[in-house]
Amino acid sequence: IYADPAKRLELYFRPKDPYCHPVCANRFPTSTMLLKVRRRTKKKKQLDTEEQIQPEVQFEMEILGIVTTVYKFQGMSDFQYLAMHSGPDGKQTSMYDKVLMLKPEKEEFFNRELPLYIPPPIFSRLDTPIDYFYRPDIQHRSGYNNPQVSGENLIGLSRARRPHNAIFVNFDDEEVPTKPLDAAVQNWNKVCTNPVDKKVEEELKKLFEVRPVWSRNAVKANISVHPDKLKLLLPYLAYYMLTGPWRSLWVRFGYDPRKHPEAKIYQVLDFRIRCGMKYGYAATDMPVKAKRSTYNYSLPITVKKQVSHTVSVHDLKQGLGTAGTSGAKKPPSSRYKLKESIYIFREGALPPYRQMFYQLCDLNVESLQKIIHRNDGSESECTERDGWCLAKTSDDLRDSMSLMIKQIIRSTRPALFSNKTSSEDGKEQLAYESGEDEDDEEEEEEDFKPSDGSENEMETEILDYV
Repeated sequence: IYADPAKRLELYFRPKDPYCHPVCANRFPTSTMLLKVRRRTKKKKQLDTEEQIQPEVQFEMEILGIVTTVYKFQGMSDFQYLAMHSGPDGKQTSMYDKVLMLKPEKEEFFNRELPLYIPPPIFSRLDTPIDYFYRPDIQHRSGYNNPQVSGENLIGLSRARRPHNAIFVNFDDEEVPTKPLDAAVQNWNKVCTNPVDKKVEEELKKLFEVRPVWSRNAVKANISVHPDKLKLLLPYLAYYMLTGPWRSLWVRFGYDPRKHPEAKIYQVLDFRIRCGMKYGYAATDMPVKAKRSTYNYSLPITVKKQVSHTVSVHDLKQGLGTAGTSGAKKPPSSRYKLKESIYIFREGALPPYRQMFYQLCDLNVESLQKIIHRNDGSESECTERDGWCLAKTSDDLRDSMSLMIKQIIRSTRPALFSNKTSSEDGKEQLAYESGEDEDDEEEEEEDFKPSDGSENEMETEILDYV
């Protein structure tokens, strides 16, 4: 728990009871000292029986260390649910020995007649008192009509579209838009109120002039712009492809990649790192983290607000300000920028996540580019599956990239491949450099990650605009 600042410390009143509901403590920074105090009592000899002599007391104090973190139990305790059964006479009988399987049991254990016992599926989500302001359901008001929602992007019956006004284009659509919606222009003009925003707009225009198709992560790695403003700026300059070889990408207005064979270098490749016994390593062995994992899920028992970090003695020792590593802020020019590895695949480097969306031109490996350009000058048809490339080009790229990543993991963790035969090693003998783990940069500002929702980057981006 201490290793993850976002987690809460749980206290179980009955640790051996799986039905025990814990109370949780929040984590707070502090600057206190841990003291060791000894109380020594020295009794004096009593010479006169009539006079009582007070014993001499001495205190000895010693500083053992500095306390930088403290956990405080500030919430209320929830109801506790016991595996009990009430008999006809009102007597309570424990059912733990009947419902808990502590050792392998025979079939008779599961066929016994027992009273019905159904524990609650979830306890209270909050452990602090709040005021809940009840509101009437707006759908029951007279004259209320559900907002107009596109049938293709239907999320819910009363789910209105977000006011970002992006234009979505399918591969089968005949024409592509040449200009943004009027609402998108108005939205951007509202937020473009300072020279910094105008500069970002000009920078993004130049990017689309150099390269007509971009992914959102690639834009984030080249321009420092707040994600909320980028959501309004992209629909102002480009449209979004939903299907086909350029799906999940932003295309400059008026540019139709289906009519230009040279646009094949901008096609998207959905690459996922392969793992399993036949590849020699499991998901837990990979030095690449997943965007989201169910194993790290913590129950939303309460809303944990971030508290400002007070200056502690530990911080003073480490150093503050521009001279210290913890106090240095990122310059505004790169505050919201992502690393290049978020959209570029390089030889000898591991991807930052297990699922990545790469554009073909961002695969910076000579052997991969040879696969992409096998049919240069002879492109005849643009298909929805392979675009302007030869059939199964994506499969060939994934095979080559998976082999590269396997070699990197082999060099960093040779113990995983100790049982491989020499014949298998000979087939896959490639001289790739070992990948170095990139340390995450410490930021005092918000940490803008490539995905704050689904594991599927395309799905996440669509939900931002629909």
